[in-house]
Amino acid sequence: MLKQFNATSSPRQRLASQEYSRILSAAVINTSFRRLLLKDPAKAVSAGYSGEKFDLRTEDRKRLIGIQADSLADFASKLTEI
Repeated sequence: MLKQFNATSSPRQRLASQEYSRILSAAVINTSFRRLLLKDPAKAVSAGYSGEKFDLRTEDRKRLIGIQADSLADFASKLTEI
């Protein structure tokens, strides 16, 4: 599960958390997107999912695309650490 932000979280933190959740949701429901996310996170995030784009700031995008994982569970676990 992604970290929960409290009421004092910045709007940027809340937006990043929402986008990370959207990315994980897309990976859960679509095998092709999940494979791409695990193989090439930069390409997956840039391509979006089902016509939807992901709105991440440059620093949040860099953190996400730096994740190297063999499974979605591993990816999600590492995502909670960034």
